[in-house]
Amino acid sequence: MENVLTVLLAGGMGERLYPLTKNRAKPAVPFGGMYRIIDFTLSNCFNSHCRKICVLTQYKSNSLARHVNRGWNIMHSELGEFIEIIPPQMRVNSNWYQGTADAIYQNLYSINQTDPEEVLIVSGDHIYKMNYQKMARQHRESGAELTIAAIEVPVRDATRFGVFEIDSSNRVVGFEEKPEEPKPLPDDPTRALASMGIYVFNVDVLREVVLRDADMSNSTHDFGKDVIPRMVRENRGVYAYKFEDENKKEAQYWRDVGTIDSYWEANMDLVSVDPQFNLYDRSWPMRTILPTMPPAKFVFAEVGNRFGVAVDSIVSPGCIVSGGMVDRCVLGPGVRINSYAHVQESILLNGTSIGRHCHIRRAIIEKNVEVPEHTVIGYNLQEDAKRFRITPNGVVVVESADKFYGAHA
Repeated sequence: MENVLTVLLAGGMGERLYPLTKNRAKPAVPFGGMYRIIDFTLSNCFNSHCRKICVLTQYKSNSLARHVNRGWNIMHSELGEFIEIIPPQMRVNSNWYQGTADAIYQNLYSINQTDPEEVLIVSGDHIYKMNYQKMARQHRESGAELTIAAIEVPVRDATRFGVFEIDSSNRVVGFEEKPEEPKPLPDDPTRALASMGIYVFNVDVLREVVLRDADMSNSTHDFGKDVIPRMVRENRGVYAYKFEDENKKEAQYWRDVGTIDSYWEANMDLVSVDPQFNLYDRSWPMRTILPTMPPAKFVFAEVGNRFGVAVDSIVSPGCIVSGGMVDRCVLGPGVRINSYAHVQESILLNGTSIGRHCHIRRAIIEKNVEVPEHTVIGYNLQEDAKRFRITPNGVVVVESADKFYGAHA
């Protein structure tokens, strides 16, 4: 992948993940205990030998930039490898990025500096495993100008994606972004072929299409809404690459954890006996910054109900379960569970402390929140709604400690 530049779009606000995105961009949201969402795309890049990476940031990028700089400084510059954080440069105009195509247009200067043959465009807000090298190989062998990664989804869900029609050679002959009535696969009326938002462009084609799009006043400057449909209408060499899942499970795994409920569900999957997504596969490792913390510790095993126990849970370094019970939870680094507390089906972010005698279930608690003793969350949603945010599926989100002291959500 020497002549491929990877551009990772990581500027998303993640409005549907609020309040987890109140102080951070969506790709920086913690996931699976030790990770950030962006780690999964970056791990795919690293495992695919894509070692020339520009990360385009925009919205509240400080924690994201800090994480990437500290956790991903593993490239070898003497071999031409790099990972660069690029905030909006305002080289073209004074506007923020108006869409995905505009983000590329405003960064053509950086792309031209690296002089690639192809540009791989990915986003930093999905959980999946994919070998981008296979996609780039098909792109070259097919003679494509643009190759788009595609995955089969149920027709009922396809309204959220760009939907393809392809011929027998995988050439795209029809494309519609978020159609009201998605066209199903010819051999399966229950499924459709959807865009994953992952693209390989010949660099000269990429320059041409984003420069042209930038001059169109009626464009939203988005690949899915504008650039790709236009290329398909013009009968350009646009091909689909059918997703090959490196997760190696019976069902393909590609998740947009774009809502609180989907985020909670994806985390809860990780603590099951045989999760859909395998974090422990050494053949396709998921990397992140390793916290310099001591191992997790479980203390107290007294007669009665004072046990330091965690079952069916992910417990990160630095956690102390001190006489409390943890059941089907994901604990980030440095979490403390104090005596007689019982926490179920919850996600506790870094540095959270749960006081004695607390009873918490189906909750997400932001980092560094100290939950007072005897607090009950998740057992009476009407009462919880007076202080916290409640999702449609009944997950309680605790964004700050002041919610325990009279302030209402």
